[in-house]
Amino acid sequence: MSSPVTSLTVRVSPNARRTEFAGWTMDEKGRPVLLIKLQAPPVDGKANTELLRFLADELDCSKSQVSLQRGESSRLKVVELPASALDKLPKRP
Repeated sequence: MSSPVTSLTVRVSPNARRTEFAGWTMDEKGRPVLLIKLQAPPVDGKANTELLRFLADELDCSKSQVSLQRGESSRLKVVELPASALDKLPKRP
């Protein structure tokens, strides 16, 4: 049986000095959005690949457990990941 999964909304900033978590914000409906800076450029899917790799590494899960659900060509993305990984995200203020 597979473990439960959840969706996480992230806003990415490509071409950053380094890949890192940058805090939290809210979307227009008041839902939490995780801010992530990505070192990769937004070209040929490099930023999306970097985002999924970074999340898998930081949240101690395999790359196959982290997938992009929506927002392939947008800064605002919805990522699916194991529900257990939410505990490893930076805390919201």
